[in-house]
Amino acid sequence: MIRELGEVVEVSAGKVVISTHLKSGCSGCEQQNRCGAGLLSKAFPNRRGEFSITGNYDFTPGQQVELQLPEQALTRFSLLLYIIPLLALLAGAAVGQLFWPLYEPLSILSGALFMAASFYLLRRYLRHRDVKVQGLLQVKAASAVDTENRL
Repeated sequence: MIRELGEVVEVSAGKVVISTHLKSGCSGCEQQNRCGAGLLSKAFPNRRGEFSITGNYDFTPGQQVELQLPEQALTRFSLLLYIIPLLALLAGAAVGQLFWPLYEPLSILSGALFMAASFYLLRRYLRHRDVKVQGLLQVKAASAVDTENRL
């Protein structure tokens, strides 16, 4: 189970809005001052992610909650978000090369268009899958020990 702490921002009828602190994986790397990801994490140190979940929860605004998601679900969605656009880029470039073998800029444009289309289609697909992800996500009130250990 992947665990993350969040804070309840808003509670309304059947809906809870939770805010989490977005972390960078670069906090202990030696190349942090020269790496693009490390520089971005320094430029935006207090990034937060906000999302809403549906259901009848007994939370109050400001309360710490623990979010749990199975590793398999995270791996599956990560593969979708990384592999499909990459394959679409390669397929688009191959199609462009097939139709315009002597004009490389059209192959590049074709690859970019295929990749953009894959992002659009993935976004639509994942919006419909959002209900399933919320079914896999477990939200519990965080105990004082969990809150102290993770901060």
